[in-house]
Amino acid sequence: MSRKISVCMATYKGALFIKEQLESILVCLGTDDEVIISDDYSPDDTLAIARSFDDPRIKIFMNEPKNKGHIGNFGNAMSKATGDLIFLADQDDVWHPERVSTVSKALQEHELVVCDCWVVDGKLNVINDSFYSIINAGSGLTKNWVKNTYLGCCMAFHKRIVEKALPFPKNIASHDNWMGLMGEIYGSTVFIPEKLHYFRRHGTNFSQNDEGDAMSEQTSPYTFMQKMKIRWVLAIELLKRVIRNG
Repeated sequence: MSRKISVCMATYKGALFIKEQLESILVCLGTDDEVIISDDYSPDDTLAIARSFDDPRIKIFMNEPKNKGHIGNFGNAMSKATGDLIFLADQDDVWHPERVSTVSKALQEHELVVCDCWVVDGKLNVINDSFYSIINAGSGLTKNWVKNTYLGCCMAFHKRIVEKALPFPKNIASHDNWMGLMGEIYGSTVFIPEKLHYFRRHGTNFSQNDEGDAMSEQTSPYTFMQKMKIRWVLAIELLKRVIRNG
């Protein structure tokens, strides 16, 4: 029995690369799947480019209230998803053609799956052959509370994990880390070895300074005490969510 796929993308000023990204995603999907775009009122041609595909699988929503920010934008996209399996997508990357088929197979045995990726520059030249090697990626609740290795654009999960995770707490540092830890608590997670994604780092990625983002943590501007505060806030929010969910 096939399961409907929802790809959730948060957009803001994404005109430069979104066409290439949407092209790479759509070829991975079936006719009944969907791409949910939540836009934070982009002042450029992001939405015009998305609408130019004239593809009923692309469903566009505005982030309300206006300028809700990166985390809230992804939360809005995920709240609109109707699929059984949820894939997260950044606006400026490129997917491998086997991204959905390979990850969907792993989701038969796990609630949350992360794939490896190539780290590339704006022109898709490889900067690093494996994201996993940069951050020592892997599952583990304590491991990923201390230092996040979950990269949102490489993640996919069952709808029930979304139901446990939303709404996002207002004071978390990143949706990547929060979703990964929700997967740890409410199911089994796995980091598969296949590289199925070109993770573009081009200097203007709008999420690149989020503390808690697996990539930006490598060059984080936060002090040790600020990082500790972020971790303790995260621990408190996790406990509150577990109590709420029962």
